[in-house]
Amino acid sequence: MYRRRWLLADQLGPHFLDDPDQPVLLVEIRELFRRQPMHRQKAHLILSALRHRAAELGDRALLLRTDTFREALTQVAEPVEVCHPHSRAALRFARSVPGLTVLPPRGFITSQADFAGWADRARRGTLRMADFYRHARRRHGVLTAPAGSAGRRPRAENRVAAAPPPPPPPPIVEDDIDAQVRRELDRWAADGVRFVGRDGPRQHPATHAEAQARLTHFLTHRLPGYGRYADVMSVDDPLFAHSALSSSFNLGLLDPEPAVRAAEQAWRVGAAPRTAVEPFIRGLLGWREFLWQLYWYFEPPFRGANWLAATEPLPDWFAGLDADAVEARCLADVLGAVRDRAWTHHTPRLLVLGNYALQRGWRPTELADWFRRCFVDGTDWVMNATVIGMSQYADLARVDTRPYAVDGTEIDEISDYCSGCRYLPERALGDLACPYTGGFESFLHRNRGRLVADARLAAELARRDETEHREAVLAQEEKRGSSAP
Repeated sequence: MYRRRWLLADQLGPHFLDDPDQPVLLVEIRELFRRQPMHRQKAHLILSALRHRAAELGDRALLLRTDTFREALTQVAEPVEVCHPHSRAALRFARSVPGLTVLPPRGFITSQADFAGWADRARRGTLRMADFYRHARRRHGVLTAPAGSAGRRPRAENRVAAAPPPPPPPPIVEDDIDAQVRRELDRWAADGVRFVGRDGPRQHPATHAEAQARLTHFLTHRLPGYGRYADVMSVDDPLFAHSALSSSFNLGLLDPEPAVRAAEQAWRVGAAPRTAVEPFIRGLLGWREFLWQLYWYFEPPFRGANWLAATEPLPDWFAGLDADAVEARCLADVLGAVRDRAWTHHTPRLLVLGNYALQRGWRPTELADWFRRCFVDGTDWVMNATVIGMSQYADLARVDTRPYAVDGTEIDEISDYCSGCRYLPERALGDLACPYTGGFESFLHRNRGRLVADARLAAELARRDETEHREAVLAQEEKRGSSAP
């Protein structure tokens, strides 16, 4: 007798099934959307992806809508199994259900045992993604030099320089399932379920086929420029060199290992330079795997030690995605992107959103919850490490060696925001002073006792340590506080 495979809402791709005849369970729990305000487009994507998967599976799928997962499981006659869930709470629940078989994790390349063995050996120092990435490349044989490749890579570089702007990715075409989801979310909102952000046409894949089409487009048209443009921010092109497929990997629509191999193959055949392919692979084989493994390797207190003593609550304008309240062009544009699309790439997240929160001393756990609820790819295992650790430096340097803090001049170097902004990035004082530049100086001075061990930040402090200037900046930024800049 077959066990029915329970596919969670982040396990929706074909690699979470083994047998073409195995029956499947899918469950919708409305209560999950009631607990905290979620971005409307994220809620739509989750429900659309679940229902599209049920439609693909046809008679094999049992889709239940219940108040709790436990109630749903009582309605299933045959034995049930589930792949290792992607959160601690879900795993605790799964292990508490009599007769529910929990299978090993899927959707990741490195096994937990392999990571634990590497981490146990490495813990004499501090765990670093770069060290893990080197281990993972060796372990999985990725980006080893192919014979005769040296002559092909320069030609790929030249094609990048001469290439026209890439065509837009394949469009997302909504269907009857999306219309049904939108009507249902409208009813939920009328019944008191709170959402943030704006509704709009679905912009992210809800099926494996949609995600694969976009991955193929990225590998063909955008990957060659990824190394050059991955960190660039532009008001005219929020996508730029990126695939915007993080939600597809986190929903389980795409398997990362074939994506890594396809990118590697683009390098091997000379279609993209290593300087572009390696950063993309590092994001999947390095950062994504590292964050997932850290979530399970460390105990729950990894939620952060709040080393910088950041205690201010998120202000209402930020929590509610009120981009219209903001005059600083970079922050207004990025917050507007979250409001309108529930997504931005990694640089705006770190240098615009996280950087501002760090400078203002906002609570790291509140910020991580905000990212989880407001981004279509938001999950605990990602946001705990990237927001609490990397962005806000509240995990005692488990993820990064220094706070991710910069001033307005660094934002100006990698974006086109400052040219149209009322603030001047080089100024820290006065009506035209950039709130990021003044905020960066204030952050350094407030935390000087904790940051002087870092050579770069100590040098930044020394450059800004004239007494009168320091006191003026501190007074200015204390007055600004957490108000919209």
